[in-house]
Amino acid sequence: MVTINVAVLLAVVVIWRLRRRTEARSRFDEKLTVVIVLALGVLLSPTPVGQGILNVLGQLTSGVTQASR
Repeated sequence: MVTINVAVLLAVVVIWRLRRRTEARSRFDEKLTVVIVLALGVLLSPTPVGQGILNVLGQLTSGVTQASR
């Protein structure tokens, strides 16, 4: 039996959808992509990968904030 991680499947779908040309997208298409990306974020946030991304982004934003002072 083959199991597919839902987060990996959503990541593949997001990459596939973002590879399309911008001119060919409708508003519904863009909204659907946003919903899929949000679902991917919800699935990744409690995992160690999601926590690592959060830490990196937090350090990056604090570095930018301190550099602007």
